[in-house]
Amino acid sequence: MTALLAAKDISVRLGGRTVVEDARVTLSAGELVALVGPNGAGKTTFLKALAGLLPAFGTIELEGQPMSALKPHERARRLAYLPQGHSFSWPLPAGEIVALGRYPHADPFSPVSDRDRAAVDHALDITGTRQFADRIVTTLSGGERARVALARVLATEAKIVLADEPIMSLDPRHQFVVMDVLRHAAQAGGAVLAVIHDLALAARYADRILMLEKGRIVADEKPEIALSPEKIATIFGVEADMICLGDAQVPLVRKPL
Repeated sequence: MTALLAAKDISVRLGGRTVVEDARVTLSAGELVALVGPNGAGKTTFLKALAGLLPAFGTIELEGQPMSALKPHERARRLAYLPQGHSFSWPLPAGEIVALGRYPHADPFSPVSDRDRAAVDHALDITGTRQFADRIVTTLSGGERARVALARVLATEAKIVLADEPIMSLDPRHQFVVMDVLRHAAQAGGAVLAVIHDLALAARYADRILMLEKGRIVADEKPEIALSPEKIATIFGVEADMICLGDAQVPLVRKPL
């Protein structure tokens, strides 16, 4: 089966320094992959390169086609990128922000279609943001804006979602809500690559862990292998124990080494 996204030998140089070097990843339909690593490892840079937002060496294919050969609207229909920070420049109602996710499916003169409305309604519902639809997005809390930003990405209905710290600034309940939404997006036939700092949540939700250290991939394994206490100690410099939660082996970080 053709991978939804296949990237090989990705290298990025910024300011004369190599930030990502010879990194690769394959995302298949049904997969939620967590991208983890210490601060400064190159996670955001790698994600932006995969989204085509930074110049990079290497090859990136979307459903078997070179991403460089796709027109911007074609790329945007296949791949949606959720940046970290969730800042909004325009004081628009949150519902209108979410509706911007439909932009890749229309031209400036196209009327709003029934499918557009259905996609926006679905995104508002599954992210729990319908209650904010009429509120100006700049008046929302950081966590509320984060969910509106995710709803906009989901309204695109792109098969591939690249999410940079999607649970940043969320309270514990909504961290689970967002991870459930991303898990469902993958199970519905999509593929998700998400930067996650919470190693326990990464272990519970991800099919695979992609671990970056100093711009290089040092692990691409199932969570119980990639997030072993030994690997966590080496990469993150902290001591961790493994605990069993249901069927998952989850790391419990104890103290710095």
